[in-house]
Amino acid sequence: MAKIQLNGKKIAIKSKSTIMDLLVKYNLDNKKIAIEHNGTIIPKLKYKKKYLKNNDRLEIVHFIGGG
Repeated sequence: MAKIQLNGKKIAIKSKSTIMDLLVKYNLDNKKIAIEHNGTIIPKLKYKKKYLKNNDRLEIVHFIGGG
C-alpha cells in the first residue's frame, strides 16, 4: 500500500497503481479532467504509464460546460 494526497486528502492506494487505475477506481472520465502530479500537468497519453508512489500529490480538475 502507498499513501498519496488526492485533492488535499490523504488516501491509501495499492502499490504499483497508475493514474489510470485511480481514474477507474473513482469512475472518472479522462476526457473531462486534467491531472497535476507533484506540481506537473500529466498528458493524457501517460495516465497508463505513470505509476504512483508513497507521498505523491495529485490534483484532479473537472471541466464543466455551461452557458
